[in-house]
Amino acid sequence: MLNIYQLKFGYKAKQHLFEKLDLELSAGHIYGLLGKNGAGKSSLLRMMCGLVFPKEGSVEAFAFNPMQRHPAFLQQVFFVPEEVELPNLKIKQFAKINGAFYPGFDREKFNLLLTEFELNIDSHIKDLSYGQQKKVSISFAIATNAKLLLLDEPTNGLDIPSKAQLRKILAGHINEDSCIVISTHQVRDLDNLIDSIIILENGAIILNENTERITEKLAFKVLQQETSSNVLYAEPSLAGQLSVLENTRNEASKLDIELLFNAAIENKPEILRIFNN
Repeated sequence: MLNIYQLKFGYKAKQHLFEKLDLELSAGHIYGLLGKNGAGKSSLLRMMCGLVFPKEGSVEAFAFNPMQRHPAFLQQVFFVPEEVELPNLKIKQFAKINGAFYPGFDREKFNLLLTEFELNIDSHIKDLSYGQQKKVSISFAIATNAKLLLLDEPTNGLDIPSKAQLRKILAGHINEDSCIVISTHQVRDLDNLIDSIIILENGAIILNENTERITEKLAFKVLQQETSSNVLYAEPSLAGQLSVLENTRNEASKLDIELLFNAAIENKPEILRIFNN
């Protein structure tokens, strides 16, 4: 679906966000792209769709170079930024004008998604709240049926019921020919949706694994105290120590993405050792 090889990128001549970064994404997956503020998550998404260009290395998405902005490529990718800016039109006018650029755009699906989000296609965009405009943008993105869907902090601005609706909609959209990449800090909003996790740290990808392999290698437990030598990371809670351990006993546990991220950042050498082995 998408391959990045030996990527070098930065906004300043002597300061690089990425240095020799490699990444491969496969169809049929929903990836969670995680990292601290300033790690380059949004920049990486923009590079995937050709909005910013690498200084060195290559990006290829279904046999196209995104930086060439070929129409056949643009018809198959859609990027929803964190801050959406929609034109001063009615929703139906917006869909009619922009839907023409996407051969796979499904007007009926768009209408159904708007209904799911309790929006009226005859509404004027300028009369909508920020959260409602975000819903319009996400609904349109899904209705294009683009193979590569890139979402930057999609749950920002959404209320609790809308976040649940978004999870259901995205789960129903993914298929063996498409790929979704979600950059987010709000991991608890999407932890039951994401099936593969990418963690960025200091210009490098320190983890790129599916959730099944993560729970094979790591165990997520609540301990009353750190009595095990296998504890890789722990933080206090009212119930006890929320802990990430090396799963040497092949125990079953539920993945906690927030704990995983903290463990990967705080104990990177051990996380790398475990997954590289």
